Amino acid sequence: MDAHALRRQGWTISAIARHLGRDRKTIRAYLNGDQVPGQRRQSTDAFVPFLQYCRQRLADDPHLWASTLFDEVRDLGYEGGYSTFRSCRGEGS
Repeated sequence: MDAHALRRQGWTISAIARHLGRDRKTIRAYLNGDQVPGQRRQSTDAFVPFLQYCRQRLADDPHLWASTLFDEVRDLGYEGGYSTFRSCRGEGS
């Protein structure tokens, strides 16, 4: 049954959430039209602005250490963590 139908029948958001096995905040966002079922919100990737720079640096020096490149992009404004940076670079964690 649809959450909107349950709401029209007078169900509380908490009762709908329990019935559907979802979080109350999720149900509230769906009923307010802030969220669409089955679609996750797209988060912005903090690494994207530095991708071209990293590609160029690695093309110039394929043996560049990840820690050195990380220090460079941090100086340029990258705010992510080192483990995230390494996985973006393709080395894993």
